[in-house]
Amino acid sequence: MRILFSILVILHGLIHLLGWLKGFGLREIKELTLPISKPLAAIWLFSALLLLVYAALYLVQSKYSWIFGILAALVSQVLILIFWKDAKIGTIPNILIFLVSLMAWGQHRFQQVVKQESSEIYRKSIQGEAPLVEEKQLEKLPGPVKNWLKQSGMMGKPFHKGAKVTQSAEMKMNPDQEKWMKASAWQYTSIDPPAFIWTVDAQMNAFLGFKGKDRFKDGKGQMLIRLNSLIPIVDETGEKMDEGSIQRFLGEMVWFPSLALSPYIRWEQIDNMSAKATLDYQGTSGSGTFFFNEEGDVIRFSALRYRGNEPDAQRREWIMDIQEYSTFEGIRVPSKMTSTWRLGSGDWTWLKLEVNDIKYNPERMEF
Repeated sequence: MRILFSILVILHGLIHLLGWLKGFGLREIKELTLPISKPLAAIWLFSALLLLVYAALYLVQSKYSWIFGILAALVSQVLILIFWKDAKIGTIPNILIFLVSLMAWGQHRFQQVVKQESSEIYRKSIQGEAPLVEEKQLEKLPGPVKNWLKQSGMMGKPFHKGAKVTQSAEMKMNPDQEKWMKASAWQYTSIDPPAFIWTVDAQMNAFLGFKGKDRFKDGKGQMLIRLNSLIPIVDETGEKMDEGSIQRFLGEMVWFPSLALSPYIRWEQIDNMSAKATLDYQGTSGSGTFFFNEEGDVIRFSALRYRGNEPDAQRREWIMDIQEYSTFEGIRVPSKMTSTWRLGSGDWTWLKLEVNDIKYNPERMEF
């Protein structure tokens, strides 16, 4: 689709050269019946160059292609309006170029906002040197949690101050959706203060996609989803979002084992294979239960979490099942998992997630 669109733009640009050729008397163009002065012919040439530059930038996926696209479409359309009788058909590609460029602008703007918010969240967590995790620090933890930290390879490693997690995913936006939708995502997480920002890019079909953002900061949660990076379809905040976001942060402890030692977390052992954690931060509290196997790995996280943000929204069991482990920077953590809501009508597995990379305590942010 990208190549076909680029070819369309190139052809559109080459057609604009006809106005330049006629205006400077370089060639007789019978299809252009109206006279073209040399100043206007120069503008036809300028418009053609803009379109060709835009096609090249779009093809290589330059983040600034939208600037040339919007400018090219506007200049071209002004010429078309002047020579409407001969050139009106060019309005169609100009509309397509403008819409594609507008979506690219929305994506650029969305990414800039996410980068700024990520920087605000993460830069607080990277101050100072991280101490090492030692055996004596595990004394007050429940038995299965102690075993997990040892199994993870966390002992003798620096505490996690923060991390960048890169992911790929498949999603279903509602229980009736049949086909999985592919997505890519990344997030920055701060351990102290507790915070994260997660952004996802999903493509629904060749023409429609969405960008989403989940954020937890200062004890408050937010979910934002924009269709084609432009049209807001979800923008939720409130107490239910706050609780759900802190529960998500708690569940993601599986990627940051030293978070188990956070002063914001209270532990309660349930049995030899499970323990409940409660995280309290700036007036928001959330709990969840971690389940372990005999080797000490976490195999499941479960929480009663609000599904939705409506006034009558109810807590439902939200489960993260772990399917596979990998090692990143010497730490053994889950790399493949699913997320499931247990509803009255049955289980709805809405997310398949794979962790592609984790960078712990990076000194510089990369996007």
